[in-house]
Formats: sequence, structure tokens, C-alpha cells
Amino acid sequence: MDERDAAALCYTSGTTGNPKGVAYSHRSIYLHSMQICMPESFGLGPTDRELAIVPMFHAMSWGLPYAAFISGASLIMPDRFLQAAPIADMIVAERPTLAGAVPTIWNDLLAHLDSHDVDTSSLTEVIVGGSACPPALMHAFSERHGIEVIHAWGMTETSPLGSVSRPPAGASGEDAWRYRYTQGRVPAGVAARIVGPLGEPLPADGTAVGELEVRGPWVTSRYVGDETPDEEKFRDGWLRTGDVGRLSPDGYITLTDRAKDVIKSGGEWISSVELENELMAHPDVVEACVVGVPDERWGERPLATVVVREGASVSVEELREFLAGSVARWQLPERWAVIDAVPKTSVGKFDKKVVRSRYAEGGLEVRELTAP
Repeated sequence: MDERDAAALCYTSGTTGNPKGVAYSHRSIYLHSMQICMPESFGLGPTDRELAIVPMFHAMSWGLPYAAFISGASLIMPDRFLQAAPIADMIVAERPTLAGAVPTIWNDLLAHLDSHDVDTSSLTEVIVGGSACPPALMHAFSERHGIEVIHAWGMTETSPLGSVSRPPAGASGEDAWRYRYTQGRVPAGVAARIVGPLGEPLPADGTAVGELEVRGPWVTSRYVGDETPDEEKFRDGWLRTGDVGRLSPDGYITLTDRAKDVIKSGGEWISSVELENELMAHPDVVEACVVGVPDERWGERPLATVVVREGASVSVEELREFLAGSVARWQLPERWAVIDAVPKTSVGKFDKKVVRSRYAEGGLEVRELTAP
């Protein structure tokens, strides 16, 4: 068997289009597993017990089962029991040292830990990927439960590890936190660049904003069934991630949004992720999903859908005023909807296609506030 033969196949989650197949070779899986075990990544070793709260169909559970085999770590897989209570019971019974899941899982678990007496002393770190983790969630785990939330970024197309956010040597206090808010630094096996709208490379100065492109030995170069690389996703050997952000001189990626989720209002860009993170910092907000919707005057404006904590009575006017303390007032949404839960994909990401569709079909009870 050739090391470059296909060993596994997973499909993209299809958050912006139809799912597409990605084949992983024996070679790419092996190299990817080695990188996961590196200290600057997940640092898996034979004394670790890894709780992989990630389905195998989601980029092969982030490659965690393979990394466990290669390092000798113990592997705990929760099967279908992904709710907060059984996960908390599993932590008590199995004593994991590391865990990985999307932010929605950790958000639910935090609420459970805050209201129940659960021994989580074995768990020192949790890896968050799949979508941006709100800083408020990271601080809450650290300050209330002594668990460090480590940001990671990747895609089905990158096997999925693309970067891990560990602060560099010498960083401490607020400086270290600023690094941890980013999507992290790319490892030696991955090359990254930021490009402009015409594909021109932009400087890695931490200021220029463009689309992130990556390449490497575990980054796919085409989708299954494509005889030639899809030009919409691949450019001269680079994977066009569809993520928009900045790249610092020391290699840290800061993503501000998905290219298709950036809200283009009156010629200016509004980051839906930034608005969501700031809203979820409010103590009465459990989840927040922001999408762009058509607007006659500005072309597009943000619609904020929020899930209010049970028993809370916060108004959308109060939420907008809270948001005004951290973002420019012209970015504040005029349209608001309080919902029971944000619709999610099969891997736990916010399904913004569904939110936009519900709005277009009149399926949301929308409050329209006057412009600030």
C-alpha cells in the first residue's frame, strides 16, 4: 500500500454550501497526528486521558483518535451523550486530563458546572474549535473552574489542525490573554498568508485584513470527484479558507469572520463574530447569532438573534445599549429577535443559513429599533 493512498474520507459541514468530500492519505494522517502530539499543539502523551467530544464524521474527530494511538494516550469517546449532565458525569468517572469540543458544548457545560457540584480537578485544558470561542467563556472556565480553554482553528480541508493559540514565551497577564483570543500560531508544517480581493499577498503586519490561505502536508489540494482543483477554493496550491482576518509578524492568526458572513453595510464591513462575542459577554445571554439581512438604505444590516438565560428579563434595548459599550454605534443592529435556541449544524456550529431563511420567510418575531 502506498502512503499517499486514501485512508479516510470526511465531508465539509456545508455551512455555506453543499458538503464536499475530503480524502485523507495515510501519510497526511500520520504527519497530522505527530503535530497534534507536539507541545505547541495539544501536547498528547501516554499519561493523558483525552475526552474527544467531537463526532468521527467531523474531520475524523479532529484527528484525536489517531493522535491517541500514536502517543499512547487513553481515549474517551462519549458516543451520543453530548449533553452537559452526562459529560459532567463522564468527567467525574473517567478523570480526563484533556478534552476537545466546539464552543456550544462548553457553553452548556459551563452552565451545568456553575449550578452543580462537579469534580473537574483532573481536567486542566480543553481545546475549542469549529467556531470562534467567546472570550467571556474562556475567562469563566479559567476563573471559576480552573480549566484553561485553548483556542484552535482548522477545517475539514486541513485534517483539521491549522493553528493553536498558546502564548509565546514571556507573555503574561493581559498580554497572554490577547494571544489566547486569537486563533493561534500556525505550526511548522503549515504555511499561511493573507490575500486581498485580487489574490495579492498582503503583509503579515497584524493590521492588513484579507482572506486566509494555507497549504501544508495535511492540507488537501482538491475535493473528491474533482479532476482539477476547484478555483473557488484552491489557488496555485493554496487552500482558500473563506475566513477573513489578520496575520501577525510572529505568525498568529486573528479571524474576524467568514467571508460569506461579513456584513457589508454602506460600503463598510461589520464582523458578525465580534458582535456575537460581545453579546455573549452579557450575563443574561446564553447564545447570540448575528447575520446580515437586506436593507433598502444600506444594502445590508445586522440582525441579532439572542437566547436569553432562563429566568432573566433583559430587554433588547438593554442589550443594544450593552453592545454600544464595546462596538461603534453605527454597527449596532436595528433588528432583534429573541429565540429559544440558535439552530446548529450536525457538528454544533451556528447554522446561519437557517437563521437567514427564517428571517426571509417571516419565521422570526423581529423587533425593529430606531437607529442609534
